[in-house]
This record gives sequence, structure tokens and C-alpha cells, in this order.
Amino acid sequence: MTQRRQQTTRKIQNNRPGGFVRIISGQWRGRKLPVHDVEGLRPTTDRVKETLFNWLAQDIYQSKCLDLFTGSGGLSFEALSRGAESVTMLELDKKAATQLEINLNTVKATNATVINGDSLRFLSQTGTPHDIVFIDPPFRKDLIQDVITALENNGWLTPHAMIYIEAEKELGQLAIPSHWHLHREKSAGQVCYRLFSREEQ
Repeated sequence: MTQRRQQTTRKIQNNRPGGFVRIISGQWRGRKLPVHDVEGLRPTTDRVKETLFNWLAQDIYQSKCLDLFTGSGGLSFEALSRGAESVTMLELDKKAATQLEINLNTVKATNATVINGDSLRFLSQTGTPHDIVFIDPPFRKDLIQDVITALENNGWLTPHAMIYIEAEKELGQLAIPSHWHLHREKSAGQVCYRLFSREEQ
């Protein structure tokens, strides 16, 4: 049996805030929320985030979202601001997860949950179907393929779920399920980002 690759723990550097994440639109438009300085943390840029949520404009309202490598929380808070019904945030780093909780309290969001833990371990259990899933792991850790498999095998996706994948440009070809259709794709700098739509089998 092949041992599952371990999700690398990101370290807090000097235990200090590492800047802010800005909410682009919705009820908290313009708000800036603090982000801890975490090694390997690579928040989705405003440019990419704005493009993604333009793609999701018809799908985000009242959706159930799953953010598997939450990090700064940029995608989760944007989804909540734009009317998502709920967001589940997975973050491995304890202090980053604590900051997400603080930020939820700051904006008085009661429809989000932060889980401090390993995303692949979380996905190994029988899931609750979600409408939108954000997959934006640390680069070059070989996590995405295992995430895709777990999402499909363990019931984490609604029949017509939207799945967002953000990865390094040089990432090799992924084995995408045949009933996932590439909805949109773009590149920005060293990042390639794609949105897939799932069709019921």
C-alpha cells in the first residue's frame, strides 16, 4: 500500500501579521482582514479572484462552499460576502486557522466553519455534497490529484458542482474525471487557474 503524501505544515514566521486580504465585492466590499505571515502562504491575487468570481457570478448565491486549503481566507470571505449559504474552511496551520476564526468574528459571519486539520484526511470520510469547491494548495506538494479522487469517491460534490483549481503553471496533466468539463481557464504569472463544471453521471 502506497503511503499517502503528507500535507506540508506551513510555519509561522516570527508570529507576526503578514498583511491583509481585501474583499472585492458584496456586503463586505472593501474590507481588509489581517493575514498571518505563514511560510508558503500564497493568497490568490485580487486580479485572479475577481476573474474567478465573475465566472461564478450565477452560482455563488446560496451555494454551499468547501475551501480545502484556506490559507488567508481570500476565497472563503469573498464567497461569504457575495451571498454563499455556507463555507467550510480547511486550514492545516493552527495559527492561520485561529486568524480565520478571528476574521469571521470581525465580520460577524455565522455561516462558516473553520476546521484546523489535514484536507486529505478530512476528505477521506463520507462527505456532505457541496456546490462549489476551491482547491488552491501549496505549490509543488502533489496534493491536487488525491483531492480530486477523494472528492469524487466520498460524496463531497453535488451533481452539478463547480470545482476551482489553482496551481503552478508547470504542473503536469491531471486525471480529471470525464464528467468534469472545463468551464474556464486562464493564466497569470506563474499561476494557472481553471474552473470545472461537473455533470451528473
